[in-house]
Amino acid sequence: MKFVYFLGASLLVASPALAQGKKPPLQDAPVLCYEGGTDCDGDQAERLDPDNANSITVTGLWTRIADGGQSVSVISAADLAQVQGADLSRALERLPGVNFARNGGLGSASSLFVRGASSEQLLVMIDGVRMQDTASPSGGFDLGTLMAGGLGRVELLRGSNSMTWGSDAIGGVLAASTDTRSGLRAGLEYGAHDTVDANLGWGLSRSGHELGLTAGYTRTDGISAYAGGTEADPFRQWHLGGRGSLELGGSLKLVAAGRYADSKVDFDGYPAPAYSFADTPEYQITRQGSGRVGLEYQGSGLELSGGVALSDTRRAYYDPTYGSAPNFETAGRSVHADLKGRADLTDGVTLDFGSDADWSRFSTTFDPRQTTRTVGGHALLGYHGERLNLTAGARIDDHDRFGSHWTFGANGSFDLTGNLRLRASFGQGFKAPTLYQLYGYGGNATLKPEQSDAYDLGLEYAPGDGSARLGLTLFRRDSSNLIDYVWPSGYTNISRTRAQGVELEGRFKVTNRLSVRGAYTWLEATNRLTGKDLARRPRNALSLSYDWRTPLSDLALGADFRLAGDRFDDAGNFTPLDGYALVTLRASMPLGEHLELYGRVENVTDESYETSAGYGSYGRTAYAGIRVKW
Repeated sequence: MKFVYFLGASLLVASPALAQGKKPPLQDAPVLCYEGGTDCDGDQAERLDPDNANSITVTGLWTRIADGGQSVSVISAADLAQVQGADLSRALERLPGVNFARNGGLGSASSLFVRGASSEQLLVMIDGVRMQDTASPSGGFDLGTLMAGGLGRVELLRGSNSMTWGSDAIGGVLAASTDTRSGLRAGLEYGAHDTVDANLGWGLSRSGHELGLTAGYTRTDGISAYAGGTEADPFRQWHLGGRGSLELGGSLKLVAAGRYADSKVDFDGYPAPAYSFADTPEYQITRQGSGRVGLEYQGSGLELSGGVALSDTRRAYYDPTYGSAPNFETAGRSVHADLKGRADLTDGVTLDFGSDADWSRFSTTFDPRQTTRTVGGHALLGYHGERLNLTAGARIDDHDRFGSHWTFGANGSFDLTGNLRLRASFGQGFKAPTLYQLYGYGGNATLKPEQSDAYDLGLEYAPGDGSARLGLTLFRRDSSNLIDYVWPSGYTNISRTRAQGVELEGRFKVTNRLSVRGAYTWLEATNRLTGKDLARRPRNALSLSYDWRTPLSDLALGADFRLAGDRFDDAGNFTPLDGYALVTLRASMPLGEHLELYGRVENVTDESYETSAGYGSYGRTAYAGIRVKW
């Protein structure tokens, strides 16, 4: 199957002969902000039609969201500034189809469930680099290590999309990007539990080149990871990031990005002699390094993008009870090479194509180094008319352990009226067995990939003046061959699940100074073998936000409301978790053109709740900060 690797390269050679016509123009993603805030670019964003927002998660190249039928949400830099703070989960929970669980305070192990899929079935990318930890048992990315500081955009595609991205994209794709806005930006926040969040960013955008550099430091005394504990478990992280591009001439551009994060978080365990959950002095150090360098070409009717990326994650676990040396270490590394392209075959007809290869390795204190190689290629044919958009394609991957695997997908949208759009999609997903599942403790070299079939049908209303946006989506995903650990035999393909539900979302610009947004999800996620609910997936989830910029010196007042329904903590549904409702109040005020003060109170009602059974969560907390831009 090595010919697959050269499929993309062959298409690159052939495409120029086919290229003609013009694709719809791309536009900046819209943001809800108002004049006066340091992270608002005036009323320019107000004039943008939300249907013209762009997506990178659909095909791997920038595509208008309105040209497809998939469910995509975008969180802008202004949205992140509006939410405030380092905790990215508070921004993500504003989106439909999303639920979050965390084992303690800020920086603790965190899971993001998208439409009921496990966190390990979400492909996470930062600046185009796949961030999956190849040394973790399930190969996921710990979102507890990704702070909001330094990010300029976060995009979430909900639904299986392995046709474009290959392995891991069963639940969806999350793509975060470094902030590259021009100028110097700095922020400092202090609050409860001696929490400090400091960020510095600098961006330069000129004709022919762009560069953004960021640095951040976050620390907190934290809370006890063990809900009944009295010993706080602190967290600290420092991170550096950068992204830039340089035009080389002849429609050719050099692009590069890099990120490094060093985190330390304390956690609680199961000490002797009782071996029950309790306070312990254990802690974990995680070091993540990633980067990508590539070339992009954009000519008349032809786009090409190719590059090589590296992701390296190293974890070390310590228990001072038994000495200063780590008691367990892991090392995971992935090198990923990709080629993607888009050719306008005729007026309104496009061909998206690509190929990629991935070389991964892992080792732990108890497991020798193991490696794997995956090669894939895909092609998508699209029609983009004045009212109708249709896309369909296929992908083949060749894994050096389980062989070849095909995935297919199709999506489309139709403008029923000038303001009403019908969309639908079908997508397949797969997740290759991780190296740990193949060769670690309980490993099984005969494992097959996890698979999914996902469908959604949606209706969207968006008037041309940008004053509102309403969306209704029905979705369903059937997953099979899911890998689970069965004692004492080890890992095996045993589970089948179904997740189906409804998403409602809306954004309203009530007046020039008042905006309202909300998202509601009804989800039924079950194990089809046992009929039990999947763990930590609430049937009902609701997010509401209100933002008002007052006439008083543009003082901005905001409120967030988050409701999560009852759910179970375990696969057997023996441990129930009560639902909860959280309220956050926010305020910010610009002091001139370059300075902004802000603050918030989270969990105003001091609600006692758990997202993971036995793990602590924050009570009422308050934070205040300052932002500067030049």
